[in-house]
Amino acid sequence: MADALILDKPRSPRRPSARRSNFELYSWLFMRISGLALIILVLGHLFIMNILDGGVHRINWGFVAGRWASPFWQFWDLAMLWLAEIHGGNGLRTIIDDYARKDSTRFWLKILLYVSMALILAVGTMVIFTFDPEMPAS
Repeated sequence: MADALILDKPRSPRRPSARRSNFELYSWLFMRISGLALIILVLGHLFIMNILDGGVHRINWGFVAGRWASPFWQFWDLAMLWLAEIHGGNGLRTIIDDYARKDSTRFWLKILLYVSMALILAVGTMVIFTFDPEMPAS
């Protein structure tokens, strides 16, 4: 009777512990933390840009120049850009892994994703840090 209570080993082979990675765990954790940070950053951005001091009618070249003259707002917008890009890219990477059937398709879609992410992050960061408030608005 005691032998009947013993469970068989699972049929799926286990990966050796040397090859195990916690990347997906860290990816999952990053999505939760960055999502919370993005809620604060985006809602703060929307509140300041659209509700305070007259709403969207005041947003022009001078407003952006005055805002980006402060390192605080540069950091705020940079954090929002980087977190949104990496959060969205991580989500899209997961979708590619879930729905791309062939390894070659998965590889090329991820290459396109990573290249586009790098370009958007590079251009966005460059715009934030090289913005010249003295340049005349045409």
